[in-house]
Amino acid sequence: MNTRKSGKSQETAAAKASISERSGRRIEKGERLSIHGERHWRTREDPLEAIWKKELVPLLEKEAQLTGLTLWEYLEDEHAGKFPFSVLRTLQRRVKQWKATEGPEKVVIFRQSVPAGQQGLSDFSHPNTEITIQNKVFTHLLYQFRFAYSGWRYVQIILGGESYSALADGLQSALTLAGGSPVEHRTDSLSAAFINSVEEQKLTQSYDALCAHYNLRATRNNRGVSHENGAIECAHGSFKRRLDQALKLRGSADFAAIKDYQAFLNKVTERLNKRCQGRFKDEQLALQALPRERFMDYSELSLKVTRSSTLEVKKVLYTVPSRMIGENVRVHVYHDRLAFFVGQTLTSTLARVYPNAGSHERGRCIDYRHVIHSLSAKPQAFRFLQFRDELLPTETYRKLWLNCDQQFQSREAIENASKKWSMPLRDWKPTINQFMMMYQDRMPDFN
Repeated sequence: MNTRKSGKSQETAAAKASISERSGRRIEKGERLSIHGERHWRTREDPLEAIWKKELVPLLEKEAQLTGLTLWEYLEDEHAGKFPFSVLRTLQRRVKQWKATEGPEKVVIFRQSVPAGQQGLSDFSHPNTEITIQNKVFTHLLYQFRFAYSGWRYVQIILGGESYSALADGLQSALTLAGGSPVEHRTDSLSAAFINSVEEQKLTQSYDALCAHYNLRATRNNRGVSHENGAIECAHGSFKRRLDQALKLRGSADFAAIKDYQAFLNKVTERLNKRCQGRFKDEQLALQALPRERFMDYSELSLKVTRSSTLEVKKVLYTVPSRMIGENVRVHVYHDRLAFFVGQTLTSTLARVYPNAGSHERGRCIDYRHVIHSLSAKPQAFRFLQFRDELLPTETYRKLWLNCDQQFQSREAIENASKKWSMPLRDWKPTINQFMMMYQDRMPDFN
């Protein structure tokens, strides 16, 4: 029409509009108001007309989560052969349209705008990639702390499961690195951190005291509603994707020690934090000052060391130095270690061991150095010792005992083996070599 108003011919105007001359004349006469009229008729018969409102809509009204495929399978069962697979796409479009126009109301997500220094969030998650330490599968969790305003985060390895000591250690390390604490600390319901009401009460008391120490207001999201913790839940996904990529680039998910793995996590975290340096500087200005001392990030037990130089902590049997036999010791139970105190004196520290998941057997953490001096004086006690297999420090020692037990009489086997085991660890290899040379004619299968 603009072209016609400018004085051009009908033929030229129609060609510029990419329509025929006949259509152009109809438009000029008002016979067609638009070349894109709305269609109110079907071009083919509706294959669902007979059953859509009668059968399918009542099913959707009863359970709106039903999919088109499920409804098509229902039609196959109820009306065998009447609705071929080619109807599925039509049915899926119809279900999608019904849900958008007549379906139930959906949950609305309300995006938050949290002020700087107002809120920090904590949560635990499992890594997507299997990590190994010296080629052995390393079972662990990742604790992550994140500021809602800036997105700055801290990630730490956690041994065992969710617990107060894990949360307290991770949170305090994060706040120390950040240089201050927010007004509010948000977590999930922490239901994985306890197994009964007594433990829940202890956890609540300890956690409340921790928050009071850092002047934090503790808040939790509703159980099972993870999107209320969206600022930390989405951070899990982004961090684990970056971790997976970094491990692929490294070419291996095996590390020499846990500290090397933590250093690798720190490197990945630092790269992510570079994106929010500007907002993090603003956040730091709004953070509260930290107290001078860290708060207690462990649980405490009082136990008596048995005459076997052992004690049991959280279903795991530990050996301790024999000088502690008969003493009442205080045990500080961290998520990754145990600290033993006699009075106010720290006597020893052991790495914490966890029982196998799903197993009803109790775990054992046996260090031969704690008892070997007595065992060398009583070698016959070794043969039927309750923790005999765990006492041997390496697989080589176990093979050595197996061959001694098979090749010699019981007394001779124990005495020969105990003489070698009682020597200092630095002399172990030459001792084994000498032992093998001495009995190579009687131990042909040992290697």
